[in-house]
Amino acid sequence: MLGRSRVGWDFFAWLLLVASLVTITLFALTAGRYTVPIGHIVSILLSPIHPGAHDWTPDEQIVVETVRLPRIVIAGLVGAGLALCGSVLQGLFRNPLVGPQTIGASSGAALGGVTAILFFGFGPAVQLGAFLGAGTALASVLALQRSDGQSPLLTLVLAGVVVSAFCSAIVGLATFVADPDTELPGIVFWLLGSFAAADWHRVLLVAVFCLGGGAVLIGMRWRVNVLSLGDEEARLLGLNPAKDRLILLAAICIIVSAQVAVSGTIGWIGLIVPNLARFVMGADHRKLLPFAAVMGAVFMILADTLARSLTPAEIPVGIITAIVGTPVFAYLLRNAIVGGR
Repeated sequence: MLGRSRVGWDFFAWLLLVASLVTITLFALTAGRYTVPIGHIVSILLSPIHPGAHDWTPDEQIVVETVRLPRIVIAGLVGAGLALCGSVLQGLFRNPLVGPQTIGASSGAALGGVTAILFFGFGPAVQLGAFLGAGTALASVLALQRSDGQSPLLTLVLAGVVVSAFCSAIVGLATFVADPDTELPGIVFWLLGSFAAADWHRVLLVAVFCLGGGAVLIGMRWRVNVLSLGDEEARLLGLNPAKDRLILLAAICIIVSAQVAVSGTIGWIGLIVPNLARFVMGADHRKLLPFAAVMGAVFMILADTLARSLTPAEIPVGIITAIVGTPVFAYLLRNAIVGGR
């Protein structure tokens, strides 16, 4: 009876989440200075499979197909990827206060991107720099972790903190020496996170890496369940914890670097969304990871829509996620302190 009730709850939760995704996507397509009726949006979206008489203007089609739709797709992919990364990391570390920033990948990608901007300006070099920065940061964290095999998880966290602090310091130095008239405004806006430069080329870039890395994480979701029990238990069940952890961290690095390359640094999604998803679906990563991915997409699309609609000038989306994420993190931290007494 209890199992049937659980299945019913899961079905209801998925139904509500999918309905939220459709509703918020349509809302995001209508929101903006150039108003497009929702009927025209639906007709434009369905036109490839249901051609007929056009009741929309060419400008409306351009706004939907080349401006808002790629932006929404990128936001959804980025949100899903970050939520997946946070869910896996929290399972590996058995700590709900861990996010993608913990392993230093976000800070490393930011450092690589800023360095590329300083030397080559905005362009493809930024994406390459973000990948190289994230990979170097993760390699540094893993190298530091190997120096102490007694408590690998704790050492990994501490190594991530050290690498993140170093990368943040270099990013601060780079912004200090940047030209205040030409380079600094763009660097600051990029570091705060934005989807303003979204186009179909960037959609392809982030889709390849987020979907590839996400497939690895979801494919190993039952291994995350085992690893969350501890290394000793994982070995008893026939797993190689070090090897599995390395594969998972590499996939997370790929997703985070792709996210930073196309939208700058965006925090908090990988921290708060997994906790919200766990509250609904429980701690079983076989169910948690797909649910968290869709919830992350919904959250990021909504945050980006608010960022470009609340004021005449676009607000960096990283500010919106920080405003929402900070009180949620404070609530989780207080619960962790109370629970640890």
